[in-house]
Amino acid sequence: MSAAWRQILASGGTLLLDGGTGTELRRRGMDFRNSTWSGLASLTHFDLLVAIHTDYIAAGADVITTNTFATTRFVLDAAGHGNEFAAINARAVAAAREARDSGGRDLCIAGSLSCLPPRFDAHAYPDERAESAAYLELAETLAEAGVDLLILEMMQETRHAPLACAAARTVGLPWWLGVSCRLGAGAELVGFDFPLVPLATCLDVLLPLEPAAVAVMHSPLTAVVPALTAMRTRWDGPLGAYPEIGDGRRSTVRPDELAAEAHEWHAAGARIVGGCCGTTPEHVRALAASYGGSGIGPTSFGT
Repeated sequence: MSAAWRQILASGGTLLLDGGTGTELRRRGMDFRNSTWSGLASLTHFDLLVAIHTDYIAAGADVITTNTFATTRFVLDAAGHGNEFAAINARAVAAAREARDSGGRDLCIAGSLSCLPPRFDAHAYPDERAESAAYLELAETLAEAGVDLLILEMMQETRHAPLACAAARTVGLPWWLGVSCRLGAGAELVGFDFPLVPLATCLDVLLPLEPAAVAVMHSPLTAVVPALTAMRTRWDGPLGAYPEIGDGRRSTVRPDELAAEAHEWHAAGARIVGGCCGTTPEHVRALAASYGGSGIGPTSFGT
């Protein structure tokens, strides 16, 4: 599906994303006691990572996401794993490719890239030049390893996110913009971790970089439809939704509840649908059932 996803969306079809990788690794026994979130799993839990990707594919996912959310060089350096940058990222893509190759369906691999700060400390970013270089290095590494597109995740402010998006744009692969937000004071949409940054401001800075699709992700369910509505006023391309439905360790929303919520996302224009933290293969299976199967080709939601 390296190219077919464009035609699917253009023809009115829906693409099903996978669910959370980090929270699913944790749910299945991986202990996160480092500052790289689940980033080391490709070295320490490779078979488990392949199994998770495989289970999402079996549940109906059309797009699987590499476990590279926390694997920029500056994050790995701060955790003492910078010398393993190449191996960590190559094996993360290899895990996704192994699952795809055994899945028996045409699938798309999305290379995840975020602005996660070193040690989860927003004051620990390197200087702007080094930060930009790190995003470009990861984007190029993912492209060379064979991902079909890049997916920029938890973009939510106007200093670091533009650097990451600009790097993704440079590589030449299509890239999707994943924006995280929540309802702030007065029901204004603001950055998920940056309540002083209005969503509208973030979109006005990032949309001119020309993503191929825009999604609200890692956001509370209450923010999804308002965010999709705000995005549509500024963006006429494909929209998506894959919210957070967990507390970092478990899901707080049942699969049938997520599928019911997705009716509203579809009505608001979302044609790329899945879940983030807390989402399991059972949630993706429920979404697939609501869409009448996987999203290859035009679908009628709810059939």
